[in-house]
Amino acid sequence: MAGLAVTALAGGAAQAQDAAAGKKVFMRCIACHAVQPTAGPKMGPNLAGVVGRKSGSAAGFKYSAAMQKAKLTWNEATLDKWLTKPSTVVPGTSMAFPGLSNPADRANVIAYLKKPVP
Repeated sequence: MAGLAVTALAGGAAQAQDAAAGKKVFMRCIACHAVQPTAGPKMGPNLAGVVGRKSGSAAGFKYSAAMQKAKLTWNEATLDKWLTKPSTVVPGTSMAFPGLSNPADRANVIAYLKKPVP
């Protein structure tokens, strides 16, 4: 299947990733986040190229003080923790999203963020 990959997440278990399925889950996020490189920030920062990027560094977005101080790199493990419950990764973040409890949903969203599919 196109868009499938396997990755090890923070818990150490291998998780299949499906970018197309991730796009469906990401539909919950599009009110606040864009993934097109030419789009500006919305209520949240643009997530184009987020995998591998330093936290608090998307151009044109005003981050919370907590996120500015976080000094994270958005890799698969960090994104998995963030998508589980953002407030535990960066206490004081302005992101109100409660998180995704399903590990497959998180893995799929990460696959989508790596390479957004049309």
